[in-house]
Amino acid sequence: MPDILNAAEVRSGTWGQLWLDGEQVSECFGCQIKVNKTKEDVSRCRTLIAGKKMTGVAITGTVRIYNATSRLIKLEAEALKQGKDLRHTIISNLDDPDNSSNQRIAVKGVSFDDLTLADWQAAQLGQIEAPFTAEDYEILDS
Repeated sequence: MPDILNAAEVRSGTWGQLWLDGEQVSECFGCQIKVNKTKEDVSRCRTLIAGKKMTGVAITGTVRIYNATSRLIKLEAEALKQGKDLRHTIISNLDDPDNSSNQRIAVKGVSFDDLTLADWQAAQLGQIEAPFTAEDYEILDS
């Protein structure tokens, strides 16, 4: 392994793509998906420093889209009024041509945390952040 990172191999978000329930979301300009650990303190003899034990994980994320299609309003608004919490599948793909491999991740059981009905300001591009939780993930390509 070389001592110096080949800068060309650093993946650029310019080459990212996102699918929501099998449909490409062309207005997406950003995505973050995380697996967060839940840890409990473990008291130990002969030290004042607690150890940590993982007791669970939670999947969270955010999709960032331009306000161009009202996609999420069409998808979620009526269901929410009826008390339904819809579940979705998101696939994130980052395939930079300078990198020899792409990163493609699927998250399943996606539940959006909120629904933005309106958020705009004069002389500003319309952007929406849609945070979510998920129930499972799968690494499709790495």
